[in-house]
Amino acid sequence: MTPEQIALVRASWLELAPYQDDIAGLFYPRLFALEPELRPLFKGDIPLQGRKLVAMLATVIDKLDRLDTLMRDIQSLGRMHVHWGVKDEHYAAVGQTLLETLTDVLGDVDFPPETRNAWATAYHALADTMRAAAAGAKAA
Repeated sequence: MTPEQIALVRASWLELAPYQDDIAGLFYPRLFALEPELRPLFKGDIPLQGRKLVAMLATVIDKLDRLDTLMRDIQSLGRMHVHWGVKDEHYAAVGQTLLETLTDVLGDVDFPPETRNAWATAYHALADTMRAAAAGAKAA
């Protein structure tokens, strides 16, 4: 990611801070509407899962300029997702859902294309790392 993209993601995250409960509440219902086959993979408390997602986003955003410090954790998360039944093609739905949720919360004016693209770049970097780790776990 470029320094400009990192700055855009961080600035928008500050704007999103008052709406983190909204993000947590909107994300999974939207994901399940887009990909109903994913619902059975989530056996636990969905509101809690939403809060975990928001907490993970906060951690990643804080370290966007030094993602290498999170690499082992991101890879581990990718390997765990394999055991939970997540498939490679599910990552696209998660990315789409994340971007749509953030757009809904902030609106087009506060989430313009360049900010949306910066978030997409960040998500793809994480998803690619998780998918690579998942592929390694499947091969083992």
